[in-house]
Amino acid sequence: MEKTFLKKYYPFLPALISGILLVLAFPRFDISVLAWIAFVPLLSSLWKKDWRESFVSGLVFGVVYFFGTLYWVYHSINHFGGISFFSSIIIVLFFSVYLSLFPAVFSVLFSQVYKKTRLPALFIAPVLWVCTEFIRSYALTGFPWASIGYSQYRFLSLIQVSDISGIYGISFLVVAVNGFITDLLLIKKRVKEMPLFPLSYFVAGSALLLVLLIATFGYGFWRLHQDRPGRSLAVSVIQGSIEQDKKWEPIFQNEVIDIYTRLSEEALKEHPALIVWPETAVPFLFGSDIANTERITQFQRQTGTSLLFGAVMEKKQLAGASDLTNSAILLDREGKKSYVYDKIHLVPFGEYVPLRNFLFFIDKLVVGIGDYIPGKQYLQADSDMGRFSTLICYEIIFPGLVRKFYTRGGDFMVTITNDAWFGNTAGPYQHFSMAVFRAIENRKPVVRAANTGISGFIDSNGRILEQTGLFDRRVLTHSLKTDPSMTFYTKFGDLFSFFCIVISIILLGNIVHRR
Repeated sequence: MEKTFLKKYYPFLPALISGILLVLAFPRFDISVLAWIAFVPLLSSLWKKDWRESFVSGLVFGVVYFFGTLYWVYHSINHFGGISFFSSIIIVLFFSVYLSLFPAVFSVLFSQVYKKTRLPALFIAPVLWVCTEFIRSYALTGFPWASIGYSQYRFLSLIQVSDISGIYGISFLVVAVNGFITDLLLIKKRVKEMPLFPLSYFVAGSALLLVLLIATFGYGFWRLHQDRPGRSLAVSVIQGSIEQDKKWEPIFQNEVIDIYTRLSEEALKEHPALIVWPETAVPFLFGSDIANTERITQFQRQTGTSLLFGAVMEKKQLAGASDLTNSAILLDREGKKSYVYDKIHLVPFGEYVPLRNFLFFIDKLVVGIGDYIPGKQYLQADSDMGRFSTLICYEIIFPGLVRKFYTRGGDFMVTITNDAWFGNTAGPYQHFSMAVFRAIENRKPVVRAANTGISGFIDSNGRILEQTGLFDRRVLTHSLKTDPSMTFYTKFGDLFSFFCIVISIILLGNIVHRR
């Protein structure tokens, strides 16, 4: 019985190992070097598998990889959605299975192409992986969390090339090195079983990969030692650390407002040009609640500085009904609204239910004040501090969305969020790390204000200048250097990813043609 069990499931052990190694490469473990070898067990095992076994291997790998990095989703569902711990874990597991379909398809495609062409894995694997990773970023509203490249957010000399290729270029390099190691392990078997297998392909591919890595590090070294343009700007972020279950309770309303105004008064001692509060910082409908709206604007007039904060706003319709928006509002030194941005990319099942007419039996997984409607404009604030955009919550994880705010220039970037939903898990750490890449891709320093953390500052080279801990109630002030640069990635977007998609189509078309 035991031997039968081992014989049945042993072939999928390499996929399990690969998944575990990748989990350890991401925050909070942060053993990023493991990403450079994590794919090797999976890729090596696919050599002898048919398409069904390859699919299952990719699924096993994906479930471990995604559940291990995204387990924290259960916290908001369990603690704030009224769903039991067991049920919330099952929901996350099903979500992980869906995301695992992408590695499963990758595994099938890699297995087929690797066995039926003479190309090395160091070329096949990264091209196909970037293709599936990019599609995952857009399919069904998209969810690019835990892309492989994000594991390298502290490897500054490597990731500077993101201003050309985006995050997907870093994923390409990491998977390419995994493919090279896989080629070394399987080279004898490929030569033996494919008599016409030309070693020159592997040698040429290895040389090209070496040149690519040298060029990447050389470019990174140059960028890191470049004198960036821009001017100094003092900014304060306020981390109110308000408990999620208290935030919208009327009896705590005055207390929440007092916390933010008191901390802002403390920040004024550093003479900041801008004070930033987190997402939905004010616990009322700004503009509709006249008394509290006036209270905030009156406070703002007294500060003599600009205030950017998150708020829920009520937008009246012609028919008399109203919609809610998750918005960012900038009050100038006179307390006037000079900029209002409505969040474009809403969180499905968190801020709205997609296909509600069809999924009428499903409600939001977390308790809130209602469904939101998305904004439609990629707005920038044009102020005396410079031009900037505000990314709300998980908008910062979408590279294609973020770059659209800066195609006409800009000086810095602000992101406001409320990661209290995630509790003391890896979620806030992963969320913060992804902002590093948005800074590099667009060469814009990032100001991040999070309700319970992690708040902080990142320069336009992706260097983390300062950051808070979780659940600290504090003020953080830093003098940033703005950056008006326009990058290749900002101008042209994901050309590198489109190139990988085209190559993938050619590879698969070649196999179909041979058949």
